[in-house]
Amino acid sequence: MTQAPSTVQTAEYAEHPAIKHFRFGGPGNPHIWCEGCGIGQVWYYTVVAIEELGLDPDTVVWVGGSGCTGRMCTYWKYDYMHTLHGRPLGFATGIKLANPDLTVICHMGDGETSAIGGNHLIQTARRNVDITAICVNNFTYGMTGGQVSPTTHHYARTPTTPYGNTEYPFNLPWLVAAAGAVYVARWTTAHIRQLAKAMKQAIAKRGFSFVEVVAACPTNYGRRNKLGDGRAAMREFRDNSVIKQSPPLEDLSMSLGEQIIAGAFVDKERPTFDDELAALTPKEGAATQ
Repeated sequence: MTQAPSTVQTAEYAEHPAIKHFRFGGPGNPHIWCEGCGIGQVWYYTVVAIEELGLDPDTVVWVGGSGCTGRMCTYWKYDYMHTLHGRPLGFATGIKLANPDLTVICHMGDGETSAIGGNHLIQTARRNVDITAICVNNFTYGMTGGQVSPTTHHYARTPTTPYGNTEYPFNLPWLVAAAGAVYVARWTTAHIRQLAKAMKQAIAKRGFSFVEVVAACPTNYGRRNKLGDGRAAMREFRDNSVIKQSPPLEDLSMSLGEQIIAGAFVDKERPTFDDELAALTPKEGAATQ
């Protein structure tokens, strides 16, 4: 893990409420995200959740992989781990098992979550590791040029699907719920308070929690599909979402231009991977067979 250097706070940013948690001097200055991108919002809402839970930042570890979302951890001023593409959940599991007292939050993009990291997602949910996974779903591989991802809308255009995507996208909440996640929610970046509340619930929940955040990528996905800028995307998210607390999970697929079903979908109890391992660990002085 990497401990950040001292923060340089300039007058330009000093008034932002989360600036005390922001790491300056890392990759990009002040960050790598395009105008209108939703990832910066998710970064801030995560900070809001941590603050409102009253957590000591020195006990919170952010983990990220590659891509635009994977860089989120590098702007967290405290401990973080910037790992390989598709592998942040594996690293996050190791951190949690090594020090169960830490709060471990894993930020991933949709491609990282469901393509190269798809098996990690399934196995981490199955094991019910006590970590929080936040998937920023902007329907594309934004950093490498906007290629098709496993969540790209049906018929959407990308550089690798110039005539339209013939594949159907992953229904991520259904996938992780079936694999064993104990908390599953989906919100958009337009649902500011609901998203922050969901992050708080996910972080506080014992076990594997998953929050999907529908976000804009106006530079690549939005431009190629004539969806407008970041503000237009936010309006679309706001006007085209319907909140349902316990819908059939198989109905949560998203299609281009159709309704986005948002809400908290799963909230249940199950023994965590950490607890199961602890139960098998011989107590000091106990006889072993």
